[in-house]
Amino acid sequence: MRFGLIPLFTATIAFAAADTARGQGDGPVMEIVTFRLTPGLSDADFMALAKGTAAMVAAQPGFIRRSLLCDEAGVWTDAVEWQTLGLAHAAAEKVMATPSFAPFAAAIDMASLSMRHVRILWQMGD
Repeated sequence: MRFGLIPLFTATIAFAAADTARGQGDGPVMEIVTFRLTPGLSDADFMALAKGTAAMVAAQPGFIRRSLLCDEAGVWTDAVEWQTLGLAHAAAEKVMATPSFAPFAAAIDMASLSMRHVRILWQMGD
């Protein structure tokens, strides 16, 4: 089974110290991951895999909320709000090391994957 998210998250985590040094580690961040599904996987099957990760992600320190979106072109966005950048990176390390996360990761076309963390400066709503 291909588990290509580990190098991506490892590289992303390496930038956490630099982000914190620039003052980006203080306060809430949105983790934004965009991707396409592996060929042949249905949206319904992917949703089942995503829901299978819900308890694991929600149990991570600093978790606030998660939304999974898909546009009409088949580009998915997994948006996860965290209390701080450091907690987001720690959660990524822990989740990626959990074997039950592997089926979800394997459903993602790694060539299409993009991940970033952005500071939340202002929000409306609940």
